[in-house]
Amino acid sequence: MINAELEKYMNEVLNIVVLGRSCRNESNIKNRQPIGNLYVGATEVLPQDFIDIVAEELNVKHVEFTTEAADFISYTFKPQMRTLGPKYGKMLNAIRTALTELDGVTAMAELNANGVLKLAIEGQEIELTRDDLLISTAQKEGYVAAADNGYTVVIDTHLTEELLEEGLVREVISKIQTMRKEADFEVQDHIEVAYTGNEKIGAIMAKNAEYIASEVLANSVTEGTVDGYTKEWKINGEAVTFSVKKA
Repeated sequence: MINAELEKYMNEVLNIVVLGRSCRNESNIKNRQPIGNLYVGATEVLPQDFIDIVAEELNVKHVEFTTEAADFISYTFKPQMRTLGPKYGKMLNAIRTALTELDGVTAMAELNANGVLKLAIEGQEIELTRDDLLISTAQKEGYVAAADNGYTVVIDTHLTEELLEEGLVREVISKIQTMRKEADFEVQDHIEVAYTGNEKIGAIMAKNAEYIASEVLANSVTEGTVDGYTKEWKINGEAVTFSVKKA
């Protein structure tokens, strides 16, 4: 793959990831919480290797490119009287009518790509910038979308029990790794981990003990306490206490 093509694909990945993170922020879904589906409205599908990068960066299970972004998001446009009045006073009604007849997603893509929206009004072509428009966004319930640079990115905010459990396990691992650092353990030190104080988190940790142990270099992950460094945490609103010590 030539350098120019590689750079082009990486720029597209960056655009999509930035929009995906914006969607996560709007929906208040943490980066460590896996998401099931992400949809990308674009005119070109990325090669699979680059789709995999998007999936990893945004922590999503499935990335789908689609031309049907309107299934998840739509835009409506109205004239901004403050800017359009002085320029097109007599044409305002015709502009308003033309804007209501637009395909919102296509018009938004044109505006993002070119910086202007072109309309044919009374035999005259006019160009409208963002400052000339009042843009409203409507999103399908359960989805959050963001658009820029010709892309529309949509995340599915429906979280299954499996996804929620995986997210909680990742939060647990993060907290234990933090405790390793706070306790001044060496990277290669094997440890013992214990948990107490929360039945829900305890059940999930027992179920995923082998995976958690492999991630934090633990010889054991057990219920109760160990004689070491102990700390109470809040994980997804659930209070739990972890103890760690060198094995």
